[in-house]
Amino acid sequence: MDAHFITGTGTDIGKTWLACALLRHWRDAGMRPAAFKPVLSGFDPQRPEASDAGALLAALGRAASVGELDAIAPWRFAAPLSPDMAAAREGRTIDFAELVAYTRRCLPPRGNPRHAERASAVCADNSGPTLVEGVGGVMAPLDESHTVRDWIAASGLHCVLMAGSYLGSLSHTLTALEALARVGAGVTAVVVNETPDSTVALDATLEALSRHAVGIPLVSIARDTPQPGVVRLAALLCPEIV
Repeated sequence: MDAHFITGTGTDIGKTWLACALLRHWRDAGMRPAAFKPVLSGFDPQRPEASDAGALLAALGRAASVGELDAIAPWRFAAPLSPDMAAAREGRTIDFAELVAYTRRCLPPRGNPRHAERASAVCADNSGPTLVEGVGGVMAPLDESHTVRDWIAASGLHCVLMAGSYLGSLSHTLTALEALARVGAGVTAVVVNETPDSTVALDATLEALSRHAVGIPLVSIARDTPQPGVVRLAALLCPEIV
């Protein structure tokens, strides 16, 4: 099964919601997916279940214990800031090479014994798709010289770019796509999550994006009826199960 990186045009765009929806869909279909949130800011150790990693674990049917959190979200920071700033608040840094190595270890084996040896024990039991959720937006800084897009490119994963339908989203989405293209990061799909009370219609956003993001599948997530979009995206990411 394939693995994908879930990223977005910015923070609070719906990445975790989307990842959880996909995980539940695949589990309902009898699959055993895996998910990771390697870098997490705004983490409250007193309420781990309320974090993005806690939501992913719940979607996987697992408790937000310290052991589970260490396995899927090893870089956890308290401040709700960009990763580099949140880490600095605690006198820490994110080792980019270590982050990339961790991400690669999370990927399921692909029939190659050497890949199987490197596969993390955490995902040894999964027989379905693997999701790696990023932090913030495509250009969120991780350290002094790397951003999320560098992480995506170095991991070798194709990504799903999540956007909104708010006024200004077209520019943000096309800028994110250009940034990803510059480092050779493949984009499997752009998901447009309907923004509440937006002055721009969801269909109008999709139609405008289709003229500029030629060749990239566009998936809409309607606020009132999100499931059809989730099902379509799940089929794009894992054609074996619809």
